[in-house]
Amino acid sequence: MTIRRRLTLGVAAIVLAALAVAFGAVYAGTGGQVRTQLDGDLAGDMQAFERVVGGVGGGTAGVRSSAQAFVRGQPYAPNARLLFARLPRGTPVTNDADLTTPDAEPDARARARAILRLPPGRHTVALPDGHRVRVLVRAVDTGAGTVFLGVGESTRLVDRAQAGVLRSFILAGLLALALATAAAVLLGTRIARPLRRMAGVAARIQEGDLDPRMAGEVPAASGDDIAVLADAFDSMLDRLQSAFDRQNAFVADASHELRTPLTVIRGQLEVLALEAHPSAEEVRRVERLVRTEVERMGRMVEDLLVLTHAQDVGFLRPGRVSLPATLDELLEAQRATADRDFRFAGGPSGTLRADPDRLAQAVRNLLRNATEHTRPGGTVMVWAREEAPGWVAIGVDDDGPGIPATERERVFARFHRADAHGPRGTGTGTGLGLAIVQAIAAAHGGEAWVEDAPLGGARVAVRLPGFVADPEPGDERSLTGRSRAPHPRSRQ
Repeated sequence: MTIRRRLTLGVAAIVLAALAVAFGAVYAGTGGQVRTQLDGDLAGDMQAFERVVGGVGGGTAGVRSSAQAFVRGQPYAPNARLLFARLPRGTPVTNDADLTTPDAEPDARARARAILRLPPGRHTVALPDGHRVRVLVRAVDTGAGTVFLGVGESTRLVDRAQAGVLRSFILAGLLALALATAAAVLLGTRIARPLRRMAGVAARIQEGDLDPRMAGEVPAASGDDIAVLADAFDSMLDRLQSAFDRQNAFVADASHELRTPLTVIRGQLEVLALEAHPSAEEVRRVERLVRTEVERMGRMVEDLLVLTHAQDVGFLRPGRVSLPATLDELLEAQRATADRDFRFAGGPSGTLRADPDRLAQAVRNLLRNATEHTRPGGTVMVWAREEAPGWVAIGVDDDGPGIPATERERVFARFHRADAHGPRGTGTGTGLGLAIVQAIAAAHGGEAWVEDAPLGGARVAVRLPGFVADPEPGDERSLTGRSRAPHPRSRQ
């Protein structure tokens, strides 16, 4: 069932329910009000009847005579009062001859007996013609004994008033239902139109077209829920298109980067195949080149996998990392890989809540980046400092050629190598190392940045939350009691 049909049926049901409740209240209230007025009139006539009958002496004959005189003065008619007096002895006195006619129909006699024998109180008696009579009966003590007096009147006024309410509500209800249904159809059409537009846009997206947008179909300034939904839908499409663009660019860059080592490998193998009896030295040369390119492709594939899973929930496995000891161990391991003057400038004593493996990977990439962009004998310095309560910065400085200011925003891009635009080293890397550093920092809730190093080269650093400094001697505050506050943006 469509939204428009559901909305129409829902509005119609609500209107009908509201009309039913209102009709019941008005119908019952109107009947009760007219009935109360009728009971008041009957009580007034009963008081007059009581005064006439109750103040007469002379026994039964006197009471009967007074009752007959009062009753004869008000002959019964369909719209007049019904009066009767039931004496201890003899036939009742009444202005309705049908109540005392001996040869009346059996139904009439039964009705007469039912009315004349009513106990004291207010009663509603149904007549054979379908109408009803409201009867007030009271017991009056007289000189002839207890006399039961009755005053009655047709309820036609009550029935007529309630019938008028019924007719009015039927007409008004039909008109209100028609107007509500028409309004619901219009409203449902207005709501369904942009939703159908969204369905059409989604169908085009499924076919690969990411250009259509909801902007223009629903005015953004309207501020209703449909406009908010349309704006969120367009934002989702913008992010989706941006993700597709990045994916296409990433695939293109990866294809380009992998094509180079594959071309080298194929070329060397073809050269080797052209020789009928290649020498052992030539075979070893080709083997070294092929191994180097295979290792380069392996590192590239591993780096791509790291970047691919950087957004996954299980990318990090946080733990407590002893900061100075970890940095010192990583620096010591790097000393055996290159002829550089590796130094540790020290750092604050404490622990960092981070993934030990990912943190080590980020620091190793920083060290490898600095090593690749310095000459043999150059200086590579690791440092750390607490910048704010709960935040620590870890960086690597070098004395290489540095990174131009125009390149600092781009060094964290995938497959970007600064040496392609200037003398920044040998250019043997894959261009993914600093992208991985940034991804690891972002996964921890931190950031990475580049600036000039005091050594004259480049400084590449990360800023991470979750640092707890060791208490100084005499400081009784617990490690977990240190406040943590977010650090402002870097100095880029």
